[in-house]
Amino acid sequence: MKKRTLLGCLLAAAAPSLLCAQEEVSDSLHTLQEVEIMSIRATATTPVAYTNIGREEIGRHNTGIDLPYLVSMTPSAVATSDAGTGIGYTSLRIRGTDGTRINVTANGIPVNDAESHNVFWVNMPDLASSIKDIQIQRGAGTSTNGAGAFGASINMQTGEFNTQPYASFSSSAGSFGTHKETLRAGSGIISGHWAVDIRLSNIGSDGYIERASGKLQSYYLQGAYYNGNTSIRLITFAGEEETYHAWNYASKEEMKLYGRRYNSCGYMYTDADGKDHYYDDQTDNYVQKNYHLLIDHHFSNTWNMNIGLHYTKGDGYYREYKGGRKLVEYALQPFTINGNEVKKSDLIRKKAMDNHFGGAVFSLNYKSERLNASLGGAANRYFGKHFGHVLWVKEYTGDLLPNHEYYRNNGAKNDANIYIKGDYRVTDNLNLYADLQYRHISYKINGCNDKWNDAEGALQRLAIDETFDFFNPKAGLSWQIDRKNRLFASVSVAHKEPTRNNYTDGKLHERPTAERLTDYELGYTFGNRWLQAGANIYFMDYKDQLVLTGELNEIGEPLAANIPRSYRAGIELMAGVSLPCGLRWNANATFSRNRIKEFTEVLYDDDTYERWEIKHRDTRLAFSPDIILNNAIGYRFKGIDIELQTQYTGKQYMSNSGEEEHRLDAYFVSNLRVAYTFRLPHIKSITVGATIYNLFDEEYENNGYAGSGYYTDADGTRHRYNYAGYAAQAGINAIGHVSIEL
Repeated sequence: MKKRTLLGCLLAAAAPSLLCAQEEVSDSLHTLQEVEIMSIRATATTPVAYTNIGREEIGRHNTGIDLPYLVSMTPSAVATSDAGTGIGYTSLRIRGTDGTRINVTANGIPVNDAESHNVFWVNMPDLASSIKDIQIQRGAGTSTNGAGAFGASINMQTGEFNTQPYASFSSSAGSFGTHKETLRAGSGIISGHWAVDIRLSNIGSDGYIERASGKLQSYYLQGAYYNGNTSIRLITFAGEEETYHAWNYASKEEMKLYGRRYNSCGYMYTDADGKDHYYDDQTDNYVQKNYHLLIDHHFSNTWNMNIGLHYTKGDGYYREYKGGRKLVEYALQPFTINGNEVKKSDLIRKKAMDNHFGGAVFSLNYKSERLNASLGGAANRYFGKHFGHVLWVKEYTGDLLPNHEYYRNNGAKNDANIYIKGDYRVTDNLNLYADLQYRHISYKINGCNDKWNDAEGALQRLAIDETFDFFNPKAGLSWQIDRKNRLFASVSVAHKEPTRNNYTDGKLHERPTAERLTDYELGYTFGNRWLQAGANIYFMDYKDQLVLTGELNEIGEPLAANIPRSYRAGIELMAGVSLPCGLRWNANATFSRNRIKEFTEVLYDDDTYERWEIKHRDTRLAFSPDIILNNAIGYRFKGIDIELQTQYTGKQYMSNSGEEEHRLDAYFVSNLRVAYTFRLPHIKSITVGATIYNLFDEEYENNGYAGSGYYTDADGTRHRYNYAGYAAQAGINAIGHVSIEL
């Protein structure tokens, strides 16, 4: 009832604005909207490979799946899902690089977690419903703000501009108990200066994987003031999630025994009747609140400035059942039952974090007939607490305080950068681009880790105190051969500091180092009224790249290790046709070679923990398929919208050793979407439709983990063994949706 009342007030307040809005006011506001990019986006003359996705395209597919799946049809992209449905814990890889090296910003403000460098899309459910457009840059890209700019960048702009009041409601429901409800409303321009926009969303799914349920809620609220050459926007958006763990994945043997949907997370015991029992509250819970204050001002036709202040508060925990754990690792004393000393027991633990991230970003922009230049940068501060409690121990007879704490550590990170970039038109057809960035990072972690150190007989002590100073130059040329043909070339240098997990989850005797990337790009584009085509050749040369090993830590996060020399090389092909009859076709293909030149794999004996070093040369980089193909053919006519998508991802390996037991097989998946839009009196539009995912019921896995060890037989001979877990994805499934625009 409160939601309906709020919508009514917004619409009632907006009605007078229709009389006040002026044509010139609308034009000036659109101009202000165009500069709200904090100067980090590529333009038609920037010599980088990029893809723009507009509001309309986002809206067509936004029926419940997370944002990684909404952009998965762009070149070199691969989306993954723990629950198997594209809802909950999802991730995105671009050119084989994982989420920790994909820089994500919203309105120019960093979204990546300051410590893990990852983006947890589950903490921002249905953000796509408040996004105006997205730009994805592949490779080192242009200078941006925040961590993770080391292979790709995603820049999102929120707050679609509306001069008139509006309201909409959309709902989806489908397989595996999936549903989504979104309510949006806006006031339009009130008295020529003010505007308010709001969104409320609710998403739920049981997941394809057993018990991989998700309950997600979010809101987006924006208040804006426009006055001549100035706009001020105050934005807050937040998400709350509760998801059951599905990060253990399943081995091929487990799938054969228990089925592809098997999930071992939360397993407690099997009773006398053979029934398995699971811990009901094996859930991840997190609340993330974001606040942005954006100021845009035009000093003149040639000068403008953007300033953004931001603060993000994250607070969450997860509970899990752990069987047969050493009590000493949880700061608990052994206990006695029936005269027997118990050193190991089943328990329930809770790991929690309390995160604060804030700062400021800015850009001062100059635009003339020949020169577009920007001076920009950011200063950000992160502080977070990590701690763990033991909630219950099976048959424990000692003193167990409520929320018994067994570890605690604090992380603090300062991250500042400044850049100057310019695009100079040397001739009518030739542009020279230069981009210089300096970045300074200081990072400290102090306290006790949750990882046991056998050598010291205690939990690992953390005393990380690192400082990094990076210089990231970029340069390139863009040649507009004629109105239809363009050629560009660039070379860029990027650096990246290790993540928290690189420090806390690596081998105790190893310390990760910073990475360096030299990215060479050569591209060509062609465009006329009905055909768009392009090709991009890239060579990404790495020094000390932190490469995923295929192993996971205890909460399902991938582990990485420094590799001295590695590279990613490939060609991206794009084509799109749009005919007047309503037929459209878009396709892209990536053919690449992703290799480690030389590295030493270290295996450990199960009993003695002795090291076995194995030399490798020219092996595949983990999670880097050599072939990615995307194809979409659609037809739109008089409200009818039909589209068939097909995606092919070549085989990939989940470790860097090339073991066949670590392979993810190639898969080919098709999705069919059908929608019809019509109008009724007093209603702007009604859209009804349905999407069938995995149309041909492909049986596949798109993520997982892998590792190896060895044992020594009585003759002293070493025997290697391999293990792997796979993230099984849903077979054919469907979701229906309806959307009403007022």
